[in-house]
Amino acid sequence: MTTYLVRRVLQTFVVILGVTLLSFFALFLAGDPTYLYVSERATAEEVAATRAKLGFDRPIHEQYGRYLVGLVTFDLGNSLRSRTPAFELVLERMPATLELTLFAILFATLLAIPIGILSATRRGTPLDGGIMLFAMFGQSMPSFWLGIMLILFVGLGLRWLPISGHVPVLEPLLGGDLPKALANLPDALRHLILPGITLGVFSLARNARLVRSSMLEVLSQDYVTTAKAKGLSRFTVVMRHAFRNSLIPFVTIIGLEFGFLLSGVVVTETVFSWPGVGRLVFNAINQRDIPVVQAAVVMFSLLFVLLNLAVDVIYTQLDPRIRLS
Repeated sequence: MTTYLVRRVLQTFVVILGVTLLSFFALFLAGDPTYLYVSERATAEEVAATRAKLGFDRPIHEQYGRYLVGLVTFDLGNSLRSRTPAFELVLERMPATLELTLFAILFATLLAIPIGILSATRRGTPLDGGIMLFAMFGQSMPSFWLGIMLILFVGLGLRWLPISGHVPVLEPLLGGDLPKALANLPDALRHLILPGITLGVFSLARNARLVRSSMLEVLSQDYVTTAKAKGLSRFTVVMRHAFRNSLIPFVTIIGLEFGFLLSGVVVTETVFSWPGVGRLVFNAINQRDIPVVQAAVVMFSLLFVLLNLAVDVIYTQLDPRIRLS
């Protein structure tokens, strides 16, 4: 296990290096970034002085080396708009994005598992067909359209839930203020429901189909047939013998899904005016605030790689036959 973890950590560095390489050269190929740091009325002398000050007049390999040094110290420069460190802006918005992503994952997972099991155990029935029809619609429905519909009908029409705003829970929790986090939790959940459903419906539909197909495969195995022959109850056969072994592909998707949702919250956060990293990146792209975009890309890449590592470790707990080497 130790050897495997060391190798995966080294692979993590390689992946992050590749991400930084792509993001850096994407900026380089987009043109001279000096003009992003000066006003439109700047003279040629002012532009040249700014270019020399920022190091953009140096060879490309020297610029990339300085970029890597800044990355090690979590310094990718200041935001061109707010003039504050880009990494600080991303870290400030990260708790809100994590709250939304975790809610969407829980929503999708807690519903997908029973729906998928129910569909697998009722294969070929109208119930199974209805669940698969729902899954098809869920996977084909654009998230921005669903978000707008929820705002119009649930938020503005029925006035059941707020359509914007954010009440922090993770931020005070990380700051050690547990009473405040618990006090904010009820109102925070009300604000999370609409954007969380919007973000999680696609995952719910896909995960339900995955659980169903995995359960169908496991239910046809010999050890499940043996368990049935022993006279065990249907519930015991399904939950104890079949369900656990069907979780391995599902855990794989959950690990990838978390990274996918984490990096794909831009649309949902924009629709619901959610103050997270996705909305920050959307505004930064519109404003050509390159340091903020680079900081967010690096942060998301690091989280995605760490999540994949965690999934590999969880494998060994779900199936003792798997050995990490």
